[in-house]
Amino acid sequence: MNPYQTEQFQADLGSLGISLSHEQLIQFIRYYEMLVEWNGKINLTAITEYDEVMKKHFVDSLSLVKVCDVKKPADLIDVGTGAGFPGLALKIAFPQMKVTLLDSLHKRIQFLRAVTEELELENVITVHGRAEDFAKQGQLRERFDLCVSRAVANFSTLSEYCLPFVKKGGVFVAYKSEKASDEFRSAGKAIQILGGKLEKKREFTLPDSDIYRSLYVIRKEKATPGKYPRKAGLPGKEPL
Repeated sequence: MNPYQTEQFQADLGSLGISLSHEQLIQFIRYYEMLVEWNGKINLTAITEYDEVMKKHFVDSLSLVKVCDVKKPADLIDVGTGAGFPGLALKIAFPQMKVTLLDSLHKRIQFLRAVTEELELENVITVHGRAEDFAKQGQLRERFDLCVSRAVANFSTLSEYCLPFVKKGGVFVAYKSEKASDEFRSAGKAIQILGGKLEKKREFTLPDSDIYRSLYVIRKEKATPGKYPRKAGLPGKEPL
């Protein structure tokens, strides 16, 4: 018997045009349960109440549908994935995706591997390491159709972490939880240097809430110069 109410979650997703199977709903619930279980051992999230996780983590992650056609098979990387948001949530909802989850904290990667195994998800790769290292030649550089990140970082810094992973013609989507127009304007030079160009921006509130969100879609127009990303720590300390 399922002790969780899923009506609000399904209604929220319905407003995004997303319909889940019974099996997918069960996967999201089990993901939530494991998130809470593991959160007692390692710091994964400050948000643990069921309704809040469903809206602020799961629905928020899936709001990518507002700017991308995620029903097409895509090779996606989530940089600084943390507890798997948005990448693992997207994988559950859109199983045709091939997803790489990158995080610098090994304990988070252990959690993501446990969830992936528990939910029997295929085509999920977990990578323990820093973006500055894995975006180098011979690693994961310019291999992905889509890069997403909800990581908290200055827009210039985040772009230097993420754009090197995107192949020419692909996109980087930055999730922002606040009005980031000023921050984005100051990052314009960095995005151009890294080979990107703003394609669109979408501002909205999460369904049935006043929770503000914005998605920035950066199209990769040309290859990122080989010297980027710079060595570990520099993108954060000295944004382009």
